[in-house]
Amino acid sequence: MKTIIYQCMEEINKKIEENKEFLTELDGAIGDADHGINMTRGFNEVVKQLPQEEEDISVVLKKTGMVLLSKVGGASGPLYGTAFLKAAGAVQGATTLDGQQIADMLEAALNGIKYRGKATVGEKTMVDAIEPAYIAFKESQEQGKSIGEGLDIICEEARKAVEYTKTIRATKGRASYLGDRSIGHQDPGATSFLIICEAVNSLYKSMMK
Repeated sequence: MKTIIYQCMEEINKKIEENKEFLTELDGAIGDADHGINMTRGFNEVVKQLPQEEEDISVVLKKTGMVLLSKVGGASGPLYGTAFLKAAGAVQGATTLDGQQIADMLEAALNGIKYRGKATVGEKTMVDAIEPAYIAFKESQEQGKSIGEGLDIICEEARKAVEYTKTIRATKGRASYLGDRSIGHQDPGATSFLIICEAVNSLYKSMMK
């Protein structure tokens, strides 16, 4: 029987695949035009290699990170791979997650990406979506909101952040070579993070019915 965490990766893979062309088009405007292709290849491989019945969430997250590091090209492989590896370290041995643990995972993933990519908010990267989403989710849990409400908030913040990336100039990666011409284009990495959040939220909502 497939565990919930495995189903989560399946749903992420499905949503990334559905948006492959969109992500590639976004990346084509300011990057190498391979973000959608690379992310699809990576998560296709994740669902093939993951143990479907593994209940230890950290084991699944660690395996996911290792596969993404080895299978996803460009900058997104090392960044997303690091994110999942760091998230795994935050929930060692857990078979279920509460709001605090989810916040811990997000914080660890964010810090891993910021360290690996040497990025901060305002540079037109996935950090522009992940950091406000993490902060908003953490605050929602401190206010006693449910995990479901918190996931809605994550998606809302990530959507706003994707729109925000259209308004700023890229200062990291290949997009930075465009200078002011990068303004008006949304960041592909921030967009793929939003897609991942929406996939997790969709699965959570369907399981809560």
